[in-house]
Amino acid sequence: AGIDQVYLAAAKVGGIVANNTYPADFIYENMMIESNIIHAAHLHNVNKLLFLGSSCIYPKLARQPMAESELLQGTLEPTNEPYAIAKIAGIKLCESYNRQYGRDYRSVMPTNLYGPHDNFHPDNSHVIPALLRRFHEAAQSHAPEVVVWGSGTPMREFLHVDDMAAASIHVMELSREVWQENTAPMLSHINVGTGVDCTISELAQTIAKVVGYQGRVVFDAAKPDGTPRKLLDVTRLHQLGWYHEISLEAGLAGTYQWFLENQQRFRG
Repeated sequence: AGIDQVYLAAAKVGGIVANNTYPADFIYENMMIESNIIHAAHLHNVNKLLFLGSSCIYPKLARQPMAESELLQGTLEPTNEPYAIAKIAGIKLCESYNRQYGRDYRSVMPTNLYGPHDNFHPDNSHVIPALLRRFHEAAQSHAPEVVVWGSGTPMREFLHVDDMAAASIHVMELSREVWQENTAPMLSHINVGTGVDCTISELAQTIAKVVGYQGRVVFDAAKPDGTPRKLLDVTRLHQLGWYHEISLEAGLAGTYQWFLENQQRFRG
């Protein structure tokens, strides 16, 4: 039997520094990945495909929480515009193959993901693995304080990678009728998140608790904060019958356990 479904999760990803330094790599590699795989799926008569995008497709000043309809309603965040444009192109590739060829190619846009097998490198990891590692090292060395960049007030949403996998399968397995009733041919992507956010300060305190760090948590307000709030509106996903299951604290505890058990093996 041939392949009848493709989950397209491959991408070139990175933080602000990488996106600023290698914008050509980010737009070119991501557009090639999507174009090659989506077109190849079509050529080989694979009728079902799920494309994983990113919440950075939304305008810099999008209304919060960000509904799917915010797409292309304003200017993107300049630092990751090439990456965001590539991810928007991926959505539009799926929609265009559906419209021209009758394919069933769907798109999901995850919020910030975390969990086992993450990148824990001190220089280029995302906020959860970065803080887990720093609080772990502070606890080991009995450091009196941990300094966290920024004021601690920005709000962010986090989804465990296992929940993301479950949501992806849920969306892929929906009947075509249900999927079409809840989307539009040219606005077909589905946000995937918890619909709940927390401040960076709350996140840091929760991580300190999970790691067992007893010292002070200090915020360096001289450092940049980024966007004040980035929360996905997951009404469409909830209407389709999927809700997240892993709480932030439980997910962080499991991720920390994995980190402890894989000291020589984690990325970074």
